[in-house]
Formats: sequence, C-alpha cells, structure tokens
Amino acid sequence: MSNQEQHTQRSSNGDALLFARNFFRHPRMLGSIVPSSRFLIKQLLQPIDWQRAGVIVEYGPGVGTITAELLRHMRADATLIAIEMNPDFVAYLKRTIADPRLQVVEGSAVDVAEILRHCGQTRADYIISGIPFSTIDAPLRERILRNTHDALQSRGAFLVYQFSSRVFQDLKRIFAYVGRGFQPLNVLPAHLFICSTG
Repeated sequence: MSNQEQHTQRSSNGDALLFARNFFRHPRMLGSIVPSSRFLIKQLLQPIDWQRAGVIVEYGPGVGTITAELLRHMRADATLIAIEMNPDFVAYLKRTIADPRLQVVEGSAVDVAEILRHCGQTRADYIISGIPFSTIDAPLRERILRNTHDALQSRGAFLVYQFSSRVFQDLKRIFAYVGRGFQPLNVLPAHLFICSTG
C-alpha cells in the first residue's frame, strides 16, 4: 500500500470514528451511525446542473462525505456554504478541507437566510440536506422548510435524503413540486426527495 493510500485509509477510518462517536452523543442530530454511501451520494446529487450551480448550501455536512463530492464537481467560481451545528464537525471540516470555495458556518439551518447574507449571498441555487427531519419538533421543522423554500432561487432545488419518509407530507405542503427516489445501498436505506419552488 502506498503512502497516499495509507493516508486515505487513516483519514477514512478517522471520519467513521468521529461520526460514530458523535452519533452516540447526539443521536437525534444524526440520522445514521455511519456516513452516506457513494451510491446515495451519486443519486442525491444527480439532479444538479453544475454549470448553473453558483451557490450551494449543505445542511449538516458532518465529516464532509457529501461536501467533498460537491467540491469535486463545482465550478471554480462557485460557493459552498456548509451549515453545521456540531462544533466537533465544524472544527474537523475547517481542519481537513482546504478549499476557498467552502465556507463552514456553525449554526442552524433555520437561519439559512441570515447565513447566506453573512456569506455575501442572497439566495441559493441548490440546498442539500440530510438532517433527520423526523426527529425535529414540528414547529422548528416547519420553520426550516419554509425558510429553505424562501432561500432558493426561482429555479432552485432542495435535495433531501432521509431514513424515514415522514417528511414527505411537509415537503408537499411547502414546495410546488416534490419528486421521490429510494436508495437501498446505504446504511440505512434512504428515501430521497427533490423539491422545487415552481
């Protein structure tokens, strides 16, 4: 095994350990004990038009599994704003991903409009979320979804993955269009939703 492969293996192991440790500390904040699979990430990000994606927001990036894939595809002049409540993950992302397109913000998805303004943006082309909506109190869930709707560009999309389909009715009530998908090759199998404002 090469030095690069050993480094990648150690980094991957470190990601998984950090993720698992925080799952046991904050089980309601994380949907799963392990990061998302490559199958889930590919299906989740498939709807993105990378040429149009100037501003992307990610809710709950965790150890950056999806974050890294977003950065791999994004335009050189695009911006990714990762909103994370867990200070361990915030510190980890800032330490391990050195990309000027990434802005990591410690905060809540409910404040997405304020965070966008703070980062010099007005609206997002895409918002990605894996935060477990089924464990969030209904009033806060409603505010997050409505604020997300209002933070999107007119042709923007909200891309969601969940380990329960319970949020579907909330999404249908708030967004003009909601498409559904399913990815079995993940721990846990995941429901996917693509939501647009019009």
